[in-house]
Amino acid sequence: MADTIAETVDLLYTIEQENLTPDQQIALGTALASLAQAERLEQINERLRGIHQVLNAWAMKATVDGGR
Repeated sequence: MADTIAETVDLLYTIEQENLTPDQQIALGTALASLAQAERLEQINERLRGIHQVLNAWAMKATVDGGR
């Protein structure tokens, strides 16, 4: 997903804003804001995956330790 976001951002930044109508400029700004939000959500998702792995490891250890 990150590659798609980066590619889309690169594409949007190549648009010459001077040639856009005000409505198109607003749409471009909205698109850039949406992409920034998607990128942030992906970062949060990666951190949550890491936390999930740690919790799973703790749960497995507790299960093994509890069975002794």
